[in-house]
Amino acid sequence: QVHLTESGGGSVQAGGSLRLSCKTSTNTYGAYRVAWFRQVPGKQREGVAAINSRAFYTVYSDSVKGRFTISRNSAENTVYLQMNNLNPEDTAIYYCAAERPTWDWSVWMHQATWNYWGQGTQVTVSS
Repeated sequence: QVHLTESGGGSVQAGGSLRLSCKTSTNTYGAYRVAWFRQVPGKQREGVAAINSRAFYTVYSDSVKGRFTISRNSAENTVYLQMNNLNPEDTAIYYCAAERPTWDWSVWMHQATWNYWGQGTQVTVSS
């Protein structure tokens, strides 16, 4: 089992940047793939980005591709989400999630694919 703790959320103006961190309780490198999701009230949780267990494969949703970058630092047991050129539509609670590795990435954006979740961190982007 792995515990996840997000940090780095806050309020920024449109066009600004934030870097979110997901600290894991154990070294997940090679053992878990990790994803970032976001959710706004009244909507389903949306997959934003994911990275495989050995950090050589990443995927992004179309809405953030080219603006967000996911990475992981095995020495720090941390997965990052660098968010650039933010816009008000990026306002949400951001969650990180983890799951055992698999070669099937076809359903990575589905919340049910991931078994371990953090508590979330709020990101607010003003126009």
